[in-house]
Amino acid sequence: MVIIVAPKPESKPKNFKDDFWKTKDIKISIGEIDEASGVIEVPEVETQGPTPKPSITDLRSWDMKLMGRYEPFYAPFCDMCCLCTFGKCDLTNKKGACGIDAEAQQARTVLLASCIGSACHSGHSRHLVEHLIEEFGADQPIDMGLNIDIQAPIMMTVLGKKPQTLGDLKEALDYLEEQMIHLLSACHTGQEGKSIDFESKALHAGLMDNLGMEIGDIAQIAALNLPKGDENAPLIEMGVGTIDTQKPVVLCIGHNVLPGAGIMDYMDETGQEEDLEVCGICCAAIDISRYNDQAKVVGPISKQLKFVRSGVADVIVVDEQCVRTDILEEAQAKNTAVIATTDKICLGLPDLTSEDPDKIVSKLVNKEIPGALILDPAKVGEVAVKAANILSPERATLKKLPDLDEVQKLASECTECGWCVRVCPNGQPMMDAVVKAGEGDFSTFEELYLNDVCYTCGRCEQECERDLPLMSMLAKVGEKLSKEEKFNIRAGRGPAQDVEIRRVGAPIVLGDIPGVIAFVGCSNYPNGGKEVAEMAKEFLERNYIVLTTGCGAMNIGEYRDEEGKTLYEQYGGEFDARGLVNMGSCVSNSHVVGATIKIANIFAKKPLEGNFEEIADYILNRVGACGVAWGAYSQKAAAIATGVNRWGIPVVLGPHGSKYRRLYLGRADKVDSWKVKDLRTGEVMEGEPAPEHLLYAAETKEEALPVIAKLCIRPTDTPKGRQIKLNNYMDLYKRYFGELPPDVHLFVRTEKDIPITYKKDVQAILEEVGWKPRKVAQEPSLMGMGGD
Repeated sequence: MVIIVAPKPESKPKNFKDDFWKTKDIKISIGEIDEASGVIEVPEVETQGPTPKPSITDLRSWDMKLMGRYEPFYAPFCDMCCLCTFGKCDLTNKKGACGIDAEAQQARTVLLASCIGSACHSGHSRHLVEHLIEEFGADQPIDMGLNIDIQAPIMMTVLGKKPQTLGDLKEALDYLEEQMIHLLSACHTGQEGKSIDFESKALHAGLMDNLGMEIGDIAQIAALNLPKGDENAPLIEMGVGTIDTQKPVVLCIGHNVLPGAGIMDYMDETGQEEDLEVCGICCAAIDISRYNDQAKVVGPISKQLKFVRSGVADVIVVDEQCVRTDILEEAQAKNTAVIATTDKICLGLPDLTSEDPDKIVSKLVNKEIPGALILDPAKVGEVAVKAANILSPERATLKKLPDLDEVQKLASECTECGWCVRVCPNGQPMMDAVVKAGEGDFSTFEELYLNDVCYTCGRCEQECERDLPLMSMLAKVGEKLSKEEKFNIRAGRGPAQDVEIRRVGAPIVLGDIPGVIAFVGCSNYPNGGKEVAEMAKEFLERNYIVLTTGCGAMNIGEYRDEEGKTLYEQYGGEFDARGLVNMGSCVSNSHVVGATIKIANIFAKKPLEGNFEEIADYILNRVGACGVAWGAYSQKAAAIATGVNRWGIPVVLGPHGSKYRRLYLGRADKVDSWKVKDLRTGEVMEGEPAPEHLLYAAETKEEALPVIAKLCIRPTDTPKGRQIKLNNYMDLYKRYFGELPPDVHLFVRTEKDIPITYKKDVQAILEEVGWKPRKVAQEPSLMGMGGD
């Protein structure tokens, strides 16, 4: 036996066990010597065991570094805690009966929201993986196409494993669900007591959410053959006006592609592709159209109540997430059949999964049952199509709303109490719209309808003392306008290709491409979805890479220029400067993070396996990326943002974002918090507030635009790159605030950073504040900067 004895390295490699490290030397046996030939016979080498999976506390030191720079800022809804029978407890300068204080209680609420959001995506992914394994087998290979070798960057970084088959994804889900149990248990009375550790756990829940999303989208891309990083993904029809209401209409609402895929498959099998309309609202719409481009996209969640009230849908199929909880009641009012398809939303309906499809159809069309719970996607397809064919001619009159004369008559009953405006989340002029409608003027109703300025939450209806059907009135006034709602959205393409990352990695890190901006999230907008499209166009024109997913992707598709073209028709879908990249549905948000991870791996050669902290540190300091969740409202959006923050990517929320109760704000005046270590020299150096915040809520679009540009600034920008980024920041700030930003001197390291167009103005500012050039770290890092 030949044995090599090697001294231990000076420092313990990451993830090595302590008992092993107590040995003096490392002994490695490499084989037996054949006495006759003298040849060493090398046996099969046992591969190293799997990379240890990070527990809740393994990445805690990284979280403390982040929060040392970006201190949590809390905005409580109220000062009470009502979670247990000790309470309710007033936490105003007091502790609760369990000992918790107000700060920790707010952080606990954030953790709860992150756990809920993460559980949604992970439950969704569990459904997908289990069903697809049952249909295709655990050995179904994961093939993301020729140009994508790094198939699961989040999974590889967190778990140190590249999934080869669908079965490998179950292992990742098992880990994720184990972590979620521990995280949720920390919310129990008498568990965690410090806000900073609640925050660390929330960041871990967000990371689990990112992992869960990646698992789900990889599974459906691999097994259902969705677009695989296709930069030329087809344009899909979107908008109410694209739907032929003369045909039977099946509407899918939610996020799980399987029921919609079952419907499209049954139509194909029976030759009915041209005979029915299959459309979707929310992310189900995007994923069904990724599966079959004959499916049509109604739009984001803000369309839900208006479209259901219109009566166009003969059958409504709901799966999971973002479905109105009164959907059955709303559907019954229009004699629309409802099929629930997952255990997340059962709606009190009988489970008919094992029943004969024709018998289910008979019960639905004869009103023996208000709807059915069917957990088999293939059976959902058959029942939905057959029921729609029968119901459509019977419901012809129900596909019409009251005429405008009836709307005017109803509106004349308004007492002008003003409650509809008081309870509106955005204070929209609903009362004015009703009063004018009573006089035959529907212009204000039209303004509320266009661009989803009113996103039809229905609060006004609940408060109306005359019980006016305000949402139905709005839908009727908008009926004529809706016929003109015909747009094009690019089908969700999936992840960025490795070759694309190789092409743009250097320009992004060096600042020549000023940033990667992802418009994601829900439709809780202050002034309608048009603002999202306007912001996206602003950055596209400035040479940024713009990514989109989910409802944000749909809202961007509803913006047309003077020639009638949407942004998807004006800009290509490649991951490059001026590219408008629709990555897909909510679960495709994982590819936003994945792209930044790939930059670290492909461009900077950073290893992924079990190397989260180094990758996140690289992204924070080098990759100019920023998320924008302008209409975020759900717990899923909270979890997505929190996970993204842990990777070092800042996120800008709309004005409702402060209702999440916590922001991560940096303080430019706290100089010590911005210090970095130059890994090349080991020197701790003065840094800059770049990025200045991790989670920021802007009140207006005008405030958000310069903030987004500023949050793409990174310490490693070259002088040319910094000039480009500062020019965008200063130009946007000056346009909307009439002056140069007061903090511009913080981002000028040397005079070479000053944009030429603003050189004299900036030099005057620098002279006024007593600016001096500073040394720039070659490889800035938070590693070794405390918080361990």
